[in-house]
Amino acid sequence: MATDEESPLVDQNQNGTQTLNHSRDIHILSWAFLLIFLAYGAAQNLQSTLNTDGDLGTISLGILYTSFTVSSLFASWVVRKLGSKNALLLGTTGYWLYIAANLKPSWYTMVPASLYLGFAAAILWVGEGTYLTSAARSQAIDHKLHEGTVIGHFNGEFWAIFATHQLVGNLLTLFLLKDGTEGSTSGTTLLFTVFLGSMTLGTFLMAFLKKRDNEETDEQRDSSLSFYSFLISLWKHVITPLCDARMLLIVPLIAYSGLQQAFVWAEFTKFFVQPSLGESGVGGAMAVYGVFDAICSLAAGRFTSGLTSITVIVSGGAFLQCGILIWLLNYSVPTGALGVVYPLLIAAIWGIGDGVLMTQLNALLAMLFKHDMEGTFAQLKLWQSASIAVVFFLSPYISLQAMLFLMLAALILSLAAFLFLVLKLEKAFSSNHT
Repeated sequence: MATDEESPLVDQNQNGTQTLNHSRDIHILSWAFLLIFLAYGAAQNLQSTLNTDGDLGTISLGILYTSFTVSSLFASWVVRKLGSKNALLLGTTGYWLYIAANLKPSWYTMVPASLYLGFAAAILWVGEGTYLTSAARSQAIDHKLHEGTVIGHFNGEFWAIFATHQLVGNLLTLFLLKDGTEGSTSGTTLLFTVFLGSMTLGTFLMAFLKKRDNEETDEQRDSSLSFYSFLISLWKHVITPLCDARMLLIVPLIAYSGLQQAFVWAEFTKFFVQPSLGESGVGGAMAVYGVFDAICSLAAGRFTSGLTSITVIVSGGAFLQCGILIWLLNYSVPTGALGVVYPLLIAAIWGIGDGVLMTQLNALLAMLFKHDMEGTFAQLKLWQSASIAVVFFLSPYISLQAMLFLMLAALILSLAAFLFLVLKLEKAFSSNHT
């Protein structure tokens, strides 16, 4: 059963009492993230070409995702203390500072900004997963809808709108730097000023989110702000989930989702897009990637209703990516029209794969670990950011073929672990959620 996104913000149930339409908050959340990440995503794609002095751009991204990984260890504690809405607002400050640092890039501005963004990003993404799942659960309860279906639909909408940041951000970059002077002071200053405006608007929009009623109260948060409570929270929300066999079997797939994102950012654009389409073609290829990511996210979210649908969608996406990795292992730069078609086709398929993994992983974690949303989404960002950092630090030192073999091995391992989990849980899960 689909959620009624056109219904008023306040409905009346059969008993005459008022119920809220929580999809309004998902609309706001999705568009706020689009405004923030169209700026950050495009800036990230430009780091290797704009900030080349001493590999400042690439190294700053490695520092960023290392900080992201470490910060994910305590992000769930911060989100529980602040509440998911306040955590979202705090998280946006790191992205704003990082874009501001790009106006005058140096080791003294980029490194501190990257370190802080790693912390802020962990808070933001744990807050996002917690807020979205809480809103979906409230929508299902208030409107007597199937919880798994609502979670799937809300994730589908969020990730579809979010994925368009690659399209909008890269087209904006192409327009503002269309004269090819991407290293010029005037061009980059204008670009990052526009990005700061977009981020400011996104943060302003996020302020209109409602606080979630089913989170901890202010009194509960105030009673557990001690360092001792932090250690207990660290153990409960970071260490304890790793003692759960279900989480251990999902971790490889989470890690692979980070690997494939970083591969697209760092390797695909460098070795497969640039040789055929040139520097200016990178933005176009990433725009295609974003379009198909958005379409697939929306479609996959609409088809998500429980463990069975998640299994089918993830397996299909994994086999598609496996085929692409095998193709890339035997890839040679084509000439003529194929030199344009092949990179764009591969970008589209990577976008489909990312749309599948992001929507289905978030839905799966929300369904399996509903009693610890903060800790669950901290695990998601912990392993994703760690694998992204690995790619950024490894890429200068290993060959493209070695990276492709690493990706293929990680994909096979993660799919095998996921299918083993499904075989163990499908019967019990289906009896409770169908």
